[in-house]
Amino acid sequence: MKTKIILPILFLFISSFAFSQGGRDRKEKVKALKVAYITEQLNLTTEEAQKFWPIYNAFDEKQAELRHEKMRAILDRFEPGSVDKLSEKEASNLLIQMEAIEENLFSLRKKFIKDLQGVISAKKIIKLKKAEEDFNRELLKQIREKRKG
Repeated sequence: MKTKIILPILFLFISSFAFSQGGRDRKEKVKALKVAYITEQLNLTTEEAQKFWPIYNAFDEKQAELRHEKMRAILDRFEPGSVDKLSEKEASNLLIQMEAIEENLFSLRKKFIKDLQGVISAKKIIKLKKAEEDFNRELLKQIREKRKG
């Protein structure tokens, strides 16, 4: 009961502090918040956590690399007016590249889920997905509120 009250307060305090800091510090603090949030939401045992976090961190790192690659491919091409300058062949190649990255992301997630099945229950894997979405939603909300005021 106490953690259900303390965690949101802690989240608000740390996230508002994190957004007032620099880029690297901010990322580390957000990551620490995410770890705490997921651990609490999944109610991981010590044994589960020891096996879960290396798998999760490897997945998260690879997923970030793929997303960065996808964004770099897109942003390199999508400066103002640059889309209109693309030939059909270049546009087609860009779509193929984007699709390949999406397929890699999908395969990565499938492997991640398979790897987790030997570590935590199916129910906790589903809770993980919800916890990630809830965390991201709250983080975006905090960012929007910070920009407004």
